[in-house]
Amino acid sequence: MSDSSCCIRLHSCPKPHGFLASAITKGLLGVLLFGVVWSIVGPECLPGRNLFGLVILFLSAVCGGKLMGMIRLPTLPPFPPLLGMLLMGLILRNVPYVSDAVYIDQKWSSSLRSVALAIILTRAGLGLNPAALRRLKAVCVRVAVGPCTTEACTVAVVSHFLMGLPWIWGFILGFVLAAVSPAVVVPSMLLLQQAGFGVQKGIPTLLMAAGSFDDVLAITGFTTCLGMAFGTGSTWLSLGKGVLEVVVGIFAGGVLGVLLHFFPSDDQADLVLRRSCMLLGLSVFSVFASHSAGLGGAGGLCTLVLSFIAGLSWDSKKGPVAAVVGRFWDVFQPLLFGLIGAEITISTLNPNTVGLGMATLCVGVVVRVLVTFAVVLFAGFNLKEKIFISLAWLPKATVQAAIGSTALDMARSVGDEQLERYGMDVLTVAVLAILVTAPIGAIAIGLAGPRLLQKERDLMVTISTTAML
Repeated sequence: MSDSSCCIRLHSCPKPHGFLASAITKGLLGVLLFGVVWSIVGPECLPGRNLFGLVILFLSAVCGGKLMGMIRLPTLPPFPPLLGMLLMGLILRNVPYVSDAVYIDQKWSSSLRSVALAIILTRAGLGLNPAALRRLKAVCVRVAVGPCTTEACTVAVVSHFLMGLPWIWGFILGFVLAAVSPAVVVPSMLLLQQAGFGVQKGIPTLLMAAGSFDDVLAITGFTTCLGMAFGTGSTWLSLGKGVLEVVVGIFAGGVLGVLLHFFPSDDQADLVLRRSCMLLGLSVFSVFASHSAGLGGAGGLCTLVLSFIAGLSWDSKKGPVAAVVGRFWDVFQPLLFGLIGAEITISTLNPNTVGLGMATLCVGVVVRVLVTFAVVLFAGFNLKEKIFISLAWLPKATVQAAIGSTALDMARSVGDEQLERYGMDVLTVAVLAILVTAPIGAIAIGLAGPRLLQKERDLMVTISTTAML
């Protein structure tokens, strides 16, 4: 048989399309990933070994995210895939026999979560939009600052008296919980914006812009408190160390951001690739180098500042770099949420910690909703729009996963059992916050948006009718 006839018969064979082809392709990629790792490391990829656990966790988290994203309810945005990733990590850690086979070394887990933290902070820095802040002005600042700081202080007080956390650890927990989740809010706002809801008054833009600054404020507060919690000496020395970490982080981030403005230069080939490599490399280096220097809180702030300054200097050309960073996040997001879920062993959890942690979370969320409603009272919105903005400020997920385990990792490096217990309490409440507020927030936005916000076309009809009357 000639080669040409073979080619003709091959081309005439029907090719799979659609969901079936996508499922087969992803299955083959999963098998290929496992096969490549096994061919390189050999026995290290057997059950009960570290690399086997990481590969299985990654593949399971990806599948869990896809399954969660497939859950669609009428008139509602899709459920956040990160919930499926988190649940798969919980399942792998807590199912008997499976947990023995899926072993993950704590150092590897901590390092991979730190890399994921660097990537999400880089995305946050690139996503900061100074033009939106200038346009929305005071209301954006109020929505970003007021609910975040009030919830952090409320959680600190409640956790101190309910959970028995020291004051500084209460504020660590407060700032961990105070951040709103861009992974839930932004997709939901984009869906409403595309449908024309709230566009006339800029509500989706307001919430997306304020969300970035809310996260920056929470991370800055967390960084300061983390430096104080692990400082040695008097309270004033610990406070000085926390402030020093903030100053060092901002200064180092500013210097590195200016460096990225000049290098690589605009005339170089593969400019986007080189900028992306420099940006991500400096971000990861900042996070790890700050830990090595004993200034663990400075790394995250440095990453935020350097990526913001770099994006500001690149202006409209930062889009392709942000897309590359987004691709890296697509890989590390399943690892981050899967590893966070795998840190929780249900059998060792104290029921009091879970119950009191839920109570602390609920009090903080209620205060956040009330304060959000208060800060938009005189911003030109009607009652329904104020209620919607308050409900849309509920979801927590990405930042909680990124920084929720940082205090625990630092406590483990110190080797203090008491600090480890505090760190585990913070992580446990952070996981509860993701599991409770992410789906409730997504559902609340999806249900309340079309009912509480005016559609652009309906608003024009209302204005015309009023003018005729």
